[in-house]
Amino acid sequence: MLGIVGGVVAAGIAGLVLLGAALESGFPEAEHELALPQKLLDEKYRLAEDLSGTEGRKVEDEADGAWDAKDITAVVGRYSPGGDDTKGMLLVSGMYGRFKNEADVRSGMLKGAGEADGVTVTEPPRDVTPAGADTTVTCEVLTQKQALATITYPVCTWADGNTAAVVGEVDLQREDTAGIDLDTAARNALRIRSEMIRPAG
Repeated sequence: MLGIVGGVVAAGIAGLVLLGAALESGFPEAEHELALPQKLLDEKYRLAEDLSGTEGRKVEDEADGAWDAKDITAVVGRYSPGGDDTKGMLLVSGMYGRFKNEADVRSGMLKGAGEADGVTVTEPPRDVTPAGADTTVTCEVLTQKQALATITYPVCTWADGNTAAVVGEVDLQREDTAGIDLDTAARNALRIRSEMIRPAG
């Protein structure tokens, strides 16, 4: 199930390549990039697997030539709570470079995640940006079935001029939407953004 869920999140970021009008102008300067720290969410999650060289490379190849993205580098990581994969996981699939049409970037990433094999969109995408935040967050709830296992989890995405990512926080014991709070998921996404973002170069 770990690999299956990871594929859903990676599919989300790959949705970026479907964007936009063929315009060369309007791209911001590259001021920020993303890194995969060893720990995320105030050290709740530890990096279990850096997939940037495999899944990330696929995303970069697919994004090559995208109309609304330039100079793309992908980072993909799987985190586990306290290093224990049996409790759940945090999946982060992100890109940095230069983006425009940010709302379309968010929409494309969530659309890609929701169309992965075995996935149902249980709660459709909506903006749930916490009060006072200066970056829009869009979240949805997915239910995923594989063999006898069913899990339900929130997926959130952000996109700004330099960074874009989709984040899935998975509790492997949850089978329905009970206990899922998209406001909390959005706040966590912004905390993850703040812990991953770095000055460019």
